[in-house]
Amino acid sequence: MMPIKIETKNLGVSFGEAKAIDGISMKIFANKVTAVIGPSGCGKSTFIRGLNRMNEIVGKAKTSGEVLLDGQNIYSEDFDVVELRRRVGMIFQKPNPFPKSIFDNVAFGPRIHGTHDQESLRKIVETNLKKAVLWEEVSDRLNKSAMDLSGGQQQRLCIARALAVEPEVILMDEPCSALDPIATAKIESLIRTLSQEYTVIIVTHNMQQASRVADYTAFLYLGRLVEFGQTKDIFENPKSEITEKYITGEFG
Repeated sequence: MMPIKIETKNLGVSFGEAKAIDGISMKIFANKVTAVIGPSGCGKSTFIRGLNRMNEIVGKAKTSGEVLLDGQNIYSEDFDVVELRRRVGMIFQKPNPFPKSIFDNVAFGPRIHGTHDQESLRKIVETNLKKAVLWEEVSDRLNKSAMDLSGGQQQRLCIARALAVEPEVILMDEPCSALDPIATAKIESLIRTLSQEYTVIIVTHNMQQASRVADYTAFLYLGRLVEFGQTKDIFENPKSEITEKYITGEFG
């Protein structure tokens, strides 16, 4: 039996009267890549933001149900939200490096969490730039602005920045949508490598991408979970007619 990293139980998210997510129960396995697919507006981004309480930041979200991280409900009153967002990192659709040096971008999180020794920070920066497959491209210009990097490099820098605080789970919300095919291929390869050490959940509108990188796939429609299973089964032998219509391009 594979270890479960996150489990949602009847998760619901509403913004005012609008119900974005409706009763999603799902198990996300440790050290696997799980893709969340579905048409625009189906609740994909709201769902993954519910996994580290980011919906509380973007709007007046009302959340119901439970999200268990290693068996603990992250919506319980005594759960440390700052610690939660360290353990469950987030990579956004558009690269969002800080207007600082490459070094300071990666060192930002560790400094916030109390690491100030320069040699320790140097090791953290190097280690995580290597994990993000960016070290060789930037090692000679760590003090240069992160804003000078290409879009693909900026996204890998954001991944290195997220890794620097030693998360357990990495959420990725359309991480390649703003990138060219070459940069996308690098990110996809990186996702597969990262899953050896982290649990990765990726929202993508690109079904080919989901089939390439994900071990498991969840199909959402109108805020509900229609189908979840191994990616190969979802794409080759979907149980639901609406899943089949979506993956064959009849709508979406």
